[in-house]
Amino acid sequence: MTPNAHPAPVDLLNQELRFQKGIGPRRASELQQAGVHTLDDLLHRFPIRFEDRSQLQRSTDLKPGDFAALCGEVVSAGLRPTRRRGFTLFEILVRDDAGLFRVVWMNQPFLQDVLKPGQRVSLYGKVEYRTPGGLRLSNPQYEVVTSATPSDDGDGEDAEDTNHTGRIVPVYERIGSLATGHLRRLVLDTLKRLPTQLDDPLPDPVRVRHGLPGRREALWGAHFPESETNLDTLNRFRTPAQLRLIFEELFLFQLGLALRRRERASERKPRVMRVDDRVRRSALAVLPFRLTPGQKTALRTIVEDLCRPQPMNRLLQGDVGCGKTIVALLAALVAMENGLQVALMAPTELLAEQHYLSIAPLLSTSRFRVVLLTGGSGAKVRREAALALERGDANLVIGTHALVQQNLRFRELGLVVIDEQHRFGVLQRATLRDKGALPDVLVMTATPIPRTLALTSYGDLDVSVIRDLPPGRRPIKTTVVSDARRQGVYDFVGRQLKKGRQAYVVYPLIEDSEKVDLKAATAMSETLTTVFSDYAVGLLHGRMKSNEREGVMRRFAAGAIDLLVATTVIEVGVDVPNATVMVVEHAERFGLAQLHQLRGRVGRGADQSYCRLLYQGKLTETARARLSALARTTDGFEIAEEDLQLRGPGEMLGTRQSGLPTLRVADLIRDHDVMETALREAEAALGSDGIAEPVLAKLDDAWTRRFGLAGVG
Repeated sequence: MTPNAHPAPVDLLNQELRFQKGIGPRRASELQQAGVHTLDDLLHRFPIRFEDRSQLQRSTDLKPGDFAALCGEVVSAGLRPTRRRGFTLFEILVRDDAGLFRVVWMNQPFLQDVLKPGQRVSLYGKVEYRTPGGLRLSNPQYEVVTSATPSDDGDGEDAEDTNHTGRIVPVYERIGSLATGHLRRLVLDTLKRLPTQLDDPLPDPVRVRHGLPGRREALWGAHFPESETNLDTLNRFRTPAQLRLIFEELFLFQLGLALRRRERASERKPRVMRVDDRVRRSALAVLPFRLTPGQKTALRTIVEDLCRPQPMNRLLQGDVGCGKTIVALLAALVAMENGLQVALMAPTELLAEQHYLSIAPLLSTSRFRVVLLTGGSGAKVRREAALALERGDANLVIGTHALVQQNLRFRELGLVVIDEQHRFGVLQRATLRDKGALPDVLVMTATPIPRTLALTSYGDLDVSVIRDLPPGRRPIKTTVVSDARRQGVYDFVGRQLKKGRQAYVVYPLIEDSEKVDLKAATAMSETLTTVFSDYAVGLLHGRMKSNEREGVMRRFAAGAIDLLVATTVIEVGVDVPNATVMVVEHAERFGLAQLHQLRGRVGRGADQSYCRLLYQGKLTETARARLSALARTTDGFEIAEEDLQLRGPGEMLGTRQSGLPTLRVADLIRDHDVMETALREAEAALGSDGIAEPVLAKLDDAWTRRFGLAGVG
């Protein structure tokens, strides 16, 4: 390499940021905590927005209600006293070439250490007219363009540096002590060092087909676009440069998943299952009702998988009450009739117990033995269950994470069923699967997954969906009610109890907390015992012993308890058809998907069911949107899409638990259409004559590091 030549692209982009000029140990640590380790990570960290500072407004042109971009010198700055206790105003006076204007921030006193006289600042925010005082810019986004005194660490900006003004400027999210100006210079310096040619992981035919720019051009355009670039398109992340990098990331992710599926297709189970008349008669003998069309279709695809030589890896999803458990039981019967053992793992002891209480009676007349194994099981019970599984005397074990204990062995595990699978970590699922020789795996969830998430968190699974409900079910009537109308809710519950129905009252916590003003289930059960003195009131929460919980649920299911006060342990799995009323206290504190799951505990019989969502105080905009969505529809798939919009994918499923990829530039909500295109192109590339092989050759190790999931191989 000649002294003036650029380093090879791989060497440059893989250089660690801690070795770059102006990045000391403290900043390197801050960058690493944000997931930015290399120059490649830095260039794939999009600006949060762009500002057109080539079109700055003059202070004399400001109008109330406008959003304005201005730049000027800070003349004075300081905190202003107010009459409201605990309320502060930080105000600066700024001069541009047209005159002086006021800028204020509410309750941000720390700004007195950031913005000082002599600095040149860039501002973007809403113009307001207030009496007294007149026009002002309120709570604007700000950036120090030039400092009065440059800092010793190089964060002061050169007054002649025009990369921060006079053009479309990228604005970056602050990382620790690295403000947007410093990050802008760091990105620009890296871009200037890029070689003329960069290795491109996108196959040329794919890039040309979608009219995408080359990688080097895309990296420049995603950070420092040309002056004629449309600002709105930039801030919607829809310029060709931005789309190129988004597509590249999603293409590589889907290509890795496609490779997973291809390699899994080469695996072979030690024993392939068969379905004959004997198996069919066995299934009919335990079937308590006719299957819905959706259940029949799902069961057919699952049984077809069981009879294939390749191990099944399928997701069964459906709304609450759609009957996934009976489908899983029939699949388990197929495995057991073929001489194989089955493990069903649930996330909570209560759900495992409910599965056991519903499944054991159905198999009571069969030759198959069912055992329950949870963390709350006594030592003797666990010992006997483990011995029965190792000998093959137990055919089906239902349990919690206790099933992944190292000392638990199976004679021949052929089918693993994981319920509410997004609540388990990747390691737990893999550990249970490894207790057999390539067993079939069926994962279930009652949380409908929007297609965008299914393509990522479940991208290597085949998917079956049950959309219909058993016949005779009526939509649950849901009403949002202020706490001020509590007595009306109690009166309604009383009328339902008088008709012989049963009810749930759900509370967020188990006991009183000093930090949050929530009524505790333990305290309120005593209050409700007084309110509904003519009826039996029970209490159920997660800190009770398993035999106590089981006893409460048995009495509730038998009708010995009329009103059950519970925490969210009843969120999934509880099935009492006579329960027709659900009251959720502090509904504003729950997520949308969780509220839908809670509501699904009623409406499981032929009688009309009701849900009352009680809230306290003034609702936030997000809380109001959640509760309105729940009152508007009972369609879990529609609710899931709404929840995805309100909360985002990580919070909706739990990013690490669900196995969502760590995406750098793509957004699962914003870029769902790009994800669909990337999926089609990845599958096509893998099926073409070697078109994806150069990419795949470099992909295996990098894919794991890049997306934070198990390797593609």
